[in-house]
Amino acid sequence: MAAITSANVAQAIVKLVAAEALPALVGNLVMGNLVNRNYEPVLGQAGDTVNVPITPALVASNIAEGGTVTTQNPSLGNAQIVLNTHMEATFLIPDVTKALAVPDLLMTYMQPAVVAIAEKIERDLLNLYAGFTANTPLGAAGTPLTEAVIDSAETVLFAAKVPPDQNKYLVVDPGSYSALRQIARFSEWNTAGEAGVNALIQGTVGKVKDFYIFRSQYVPQTGSAPVTTHNLAFTRDAIGLVIRRLPQPLPGTGAIAEYAELGNFGMRLVMSYQPSTLAQQFTVDVLYGAAILRNAFGVQMNS
Repeated sequence: MAAITSANVAQAIVKLVAAEALPALVGNLVMGNLVNRNYEPVLGQAGDTVNVPITPALVASNIAEGGTVTTQNPSLGNAQIVLNTHMEATFLIPDVTKALAVPDLLMTYMQPAVVAIAEKIERDLLNLYAGFTANTPLGAAGTPLTEAVIDSAETVLFAAKVPPDQNKYLVVDPGSYSALRQIARFSEWNTAGEAGVNALIQGTVGKVKDFYIFRSQYVPQTGSAPVTTHNLAFTRDAIGLVIRRLPQPLPGTGAIAEYAELGNFGMRLVMSYQPSTLAQQFTVDVLYGAAILRNAFGVQMNS
């Protein structure tokens, strides 16, 4: 059996903290859990470009009796996503052994760090709204979303040939979510059944016009009097979120790193000692880039 050493204990501490950090991060994501995530456990550096292939378009040809097939030379589309965001959240734990002995205390230290990273990812993904130019924006500034606007969005995505097996999502701000909850046809038992009861009692909209409805505090707003709220209707392949591993610290520098990977998502956790504070420093960081993959698979829904 391997001997227990301070190095082994330190590595075990980092692994334990990393195991707790990633589920907390993923649990605080809305957009990050809906878009197409591309993750590979290969090292990346800020500024690297990742090429994401896009399915080519093919056509069907009629073949006459005794004829020959029509050969096509499809060309893969390509979306270039730059790893231009390196986000970190750092915190100190004065007595790391005490924190490890009390899981709730460990989460108390870690939760603000992972939430801060999740918020930045959410903002970056939602701020891609302006790039969806293939479809004309729906709705109007300062006007609540209506059933007719949602219906039009579903029609737009159907016309864009969104595959029927792909879920459609609508991410809205809290005010728009509240307005949707109050549409009578969606919040009454006699018109919406159990879904109407959920909207009325539990406060959850659920699914409307084939859209799964989500709300986020980070839906961007622009202008003034009236403010334009840029809600977004899209499918998974409309947006790409690319994450890559960050390199390990140099050996002998006193820092220990561990990777946490779950569901096409990865992050690094680094532990080091801070003599000025007599505490262990933990840094949670992630390297990622986000971009539009299929412009026609998303539509702005202003309110």
